[in-house]
Amino acid sequence: MFFQNANNSVRVTDEFMQAVQEDREWQTKFVTTGQPCETYKARDLMRTIAESAYFCGDPGMQYDTTINDWHTCSNTARINASNPCSEYMHSDNSACNLASLNLLKYLREDGVFDTESFRRAVDIVILAQDILIDNSSYPTAEITANAHAFRELGMGYANLGALLMTLGLPYDSDGGRAYAAAVTALMSGEGYLQSARNAAATGTFAGFEVNRQPMLRVLNKHRSQAYKLSPTHVPLDLLTAAREAWDQTCTEAENFGVKNSQISVLAPTGTIAFMMDCDTTGVEPDIALIKYKKLVGGGMLKIINNTVPRALKRLGYDIKQSQEIVEYIEEHETIEGAPHVKDDDLAVFDCAFKAEKGSRTIHYMGHVKMMGAVQPFISGAISKTINMPNDATVEDIMHAYMESWKLGLKAIAIYRDGSKRTQPLNTSRDKEEQKTVAVESKEARVLRHKLPDERRSITHKFDIAGHEGYITAGMYEDGQPGEIFITMSKEGSTISGLMDSFATAISMSLQYGVPLQVLVDKFSHMRFEPSGFTKNPDIPMAKSIMDYIFRWLASKFLDGDA
Repeated sequence: MFFQNANNSVRVTDEFMQAVQEDREWQTKFVTTGQPCETYKARDLMRTIAESAYFCGDPGMQYDTTINDWHTCSNTARINASNPCSEYMHSDNSACNLASLNLLKYLREDGVFDTESFRRAVDIVILAQDILIDNSSYPTAEITANAHAFRELGMGYANLGALLMTLGLPYDSDGGRAYAAAVTALMSGEGYLQSARNAAATGTFAGFEVNRQPMLRVLNKHRSQAYKLSPTHVPLDLLTAAREAWDQTCTEAENFGVKNSQISVLAPTGTIAFMMDCDTTGVEPDIALIKYKKLVGGGMLKIINNTVPRALKRLGYDIKQSQEIVEYIEEHETIEGAPHVKDDDLAVFDCAFKAEKGSRTIHYMGHVKMMGAVQPFISGAISKTINMPNDATVEDIMHAYMESWKLGLKAIAIYRDGSKRTQPLNTSRDKEEQKTVAVESKEARVLRHKLPDERRSITHKFDIAGHEGYITAGMYEDGQPGEIFITMSKEGSTISGLMDSFATAISMSLQYGVPLQVLVDKFSHMRFEPSGFTKNPDIPMAKSIMDYIFRWLASKFLDGDA
């Protein structure tokens, strides 16, 4: 459980994935020299990765060969890494301006997606994003230079899940995926078209001529994918607009180049989607029709999906039926069992997690397939979670990794329900309340053993690389420690206050029965400054103040070496 708050990814090549698929051996290499290191079974390595994701949600997977095959500036440098969420992928020491549109705003009351309004909005935002590049500040001179030279943009969207629900399209369906792909194709196609117009007026990005061939090659790859979209599931006007945008883009880019080396990514949009009054974030479906968001200051916020009435109207339910269905959802936190709802319509309201009183949920492959549908129309990658139920297996995770690679995804992240100690959104308030009550009742049974008013103590002076301090340990009658005091620096200083607070927390832990061995195991060998040589022959070198304190406590009160 060491990585509960981490955000790590493993990058793999097609060669590795093929070795996994064929159950072959895999030769690892030293990073610095490229020389052979050790040999493993490829599937054993994949299983280790999947087991880690099973327990803590990390690492994610990035598919290096695919990423670089879609790289628009490969003549300058390959893509080696991404941002932590894995949607922005480009050359080292670069930066990306992000912006997202609320897709539901472009769905007219008659249920038709307004392609012209959407295209105009993309044009305006792309122009604004490009202007911001030269008016933004960057953390280093190298990033500043690269941002100005390659002008990467990250157009994206939120509320896709709500858009599909409103249209009466299940998220996990051929129709839902085709519609999402067409909207994404239109967004990126129009974005690059506006970039080509900007280039015709003000010139291309500085690295265009060097990367002309890979840039045009990738644009044509996007265009060819637009012509693979099936007209069976996509309205003709939307399909035509998407293909037209890519046709124009490739022509204009050939003649004038483009202003931006990258145009789109799909970011998580967690905070901004909330601010934009979206029911769903990024490319995600809704997590649940009723969910509860933990607030930083404490408490829970109940969030109700406001898309349901529009979806019910689209599906043919009258006002009275719709009202009764919505009231049922608010009371039972699920649409399953609601009056009037036809079984064939339930899939439209399927969410990432099943409700506490329900049984339906989107299968994890539904998430993978949706990403596979929209990835061919995104310049960068997609930050999205593949949600899995609590009873998902390591084999399920391995299957998701393999299928994601086969579908051409650039990156994937797995989240098994309950694998994190805390999560920001929950599908049941009652479950959280029950957990709180259980914890409180347990705490009521734990007794605090205070030290007597008069107690023996031992004080030890220490010196770590010239930083002096004192440790005082107060003891119970049996000689075991029940409190510690740590004195460093002047009274009232920051370090003095921090050490006082830490010592108090450790003292309370000891008095409530936390074994000293547990604390020693947790805090010994922590590494941070100040560190260095000490004047204690038993602990000649300390990796940090914490390391020294707990190794000293171990030497005095525990059997064995410090």
